[in-house]
Amino acid sequence: MKNKKRIPTDSEPTAWTSPFAALKYVEVSSNAPAAPATDHIDMSRPPVKKSRGRVDIIRQTAHRGGKTVTVVTGFLGISQAEKERLATMIQKACGAGGTVKEGRIEVQGDQREIVARILTDAGFRPVFAGG
Repeated sequence: MKNKKRIPTDSEPTAWTSPFAALKYVEVSSNAPAAPATDHIDMSRPPVKKSRGRVDIIRQTAHRGGKTVTVVTGFLGISQAEKERLATMIQKACGAGGTVKEGRIEVQGDQREIVARILTDAGFRPVFAGG
């Protein structure tokens, strides 16, 4: 049987040494390198977000038993995995279900304003299309 290290259960103090004990005696020298200078970066302007393209936000009720669905179409140069991540973010923000079908994101209910805000934050240019 393997010898296991046992912790005593009586009131004796345990012998333990801190791995940081050696750092107690280290002095901080005044010749330490300073933080890098940020003189060359202009902090007055926010960074320019690259536009990832136009996407259309459509409200549909056709072929859905009269229920309203918000559909986001027109993604260019975006992978299926990223569409699924965006769909998950939108669903959580809206508190509604949804799916990714045939390259478009569908969310249950009329959620156009919330979807537009999330897509704008992600760098897209949302456009309300249709009814």
